[in-house]
Amino acid sequence: TLINAGIPTIFVDAASIGYQGTELQDDINNDSQALAMFETIRAYGALKMGLIQDLSEAQTRQHTPKIAFVSKPKTYTASSGKTVAASDVDVLVRALSMGKLHHAMMGTAAVAIAAAACVPGTLVNLAAGGGEKTSVIFGHPSGTLKVGASASETTQGWVVEKAVMGRSARILMEGWVRVPAETISNS
Repeated sequence: TLINAGIPTIFVDAASIGYQGTELQDDINNDSQALAMFETIRAYGALKMGLIQDLSEAQTRQHTPKIAFVSKPKTYTASSGKTVAASDVDVLVRALSMGKLHHAMMGTAAVAIAAAACVPGTLVNLAAGGGEKTSVIFGHPSGTLKVGASASETTQGWVVEKAVMGRSARILMEGWVRVPAETISNS
């Protein structure tokens, strides 16, 4: 499935390329043959999506499209060591960014997953059980994420009208700023 929502993304059925959909970073990033295969698929997908005019251009356009592989739910161990049960997710997705398997999921790719899940017949939709969907919970290397979308079929094809996702937040830095007293009195 080729989709341009959030970020141009190519979705591939995990089983068709010899994967389970439960892989973690080391399973992919330490395998030069796997990385070469994903890059070949990504390059041909970029050509098919009209993002490049010649295959040689794919090397200079590493940021898009993203490539992801999907599978039906399976129990797996996340990178944190936590078990994610098959019953906790609707679909499994692993995505590569800049030639490497991402440690979690990029936000723009999460939007692409949401959009693809709500369009009947896409690989994401089928891996999530098929039919009409407005949201899915997907499993990724470091856990799970719930995303949603709505789309309608038009004469030009499917159009995504809305995408919804949540993101976690954490404190990135704490500190003190010292402002000289004379600076404050001169204000």
